[in-house]
Amino acid sequence: MRAEAISRVKLVFSLLDANGNGRIEAEDFDLMARRVTEAAQDSGEPAKSALRDAFRRYWATLSDELDADGDGGVDFDEYTACVLSPERFDETVTGFAEALAALGDPDGDGLVERDRFVALMEAIGFERANIDALFDAFGPSAADRIPVATWAEGIKDYYAPDKADIPGDRLVGDAAA
Repeated sequence: MRAEAISRVKLVFSLLDANGNGRIEAEDFDLMARRVTEAAQDSGEPAKSALRDAFRRYWATLSDELDADGDGGVDFDEYTACVLSPERFDETVTGFAEALAALGDPDGDGLVERDRFVALMEAIGFERANIDALFDAFGPSAADRIPVATWAEGIKDYYAPDKADIPGDRLVGDAAA
């Protein structure tokens, strides 16, 4: 497993741990889904519903796979063991990636504008400089848009334990440096 993948997952874990107690729980995913869908005000209800469902599946996969003691929480080591295991998490991350990227395309033209991308990523909790660095790494058009499919693939790559030097690495650390 690559160190880059662990750093990426550590960042996401810290963002998902909404109350900072060192564990993620169902309520953390509900809060995240609410923040992200609120940031997508002009997206239709089907896209918002798909994202909420994707967050629920994300939690259900973690809970089913990892919460053996039934205490309702997953710590960082447990989380990493699941999300960096493609055989356990690929289907879940694919659904999440497609739902989030589609939420960024309210007009259905297959493209995500920078301002929409930024709003959704800030709602998740990523830093603005790192968000802009990621968007730029996706190679936006002259109109400052990226394909929905490019973003979805970037999300899937983010969770890949064998990937390095990917656009998603720009979300970790200081992109301005």
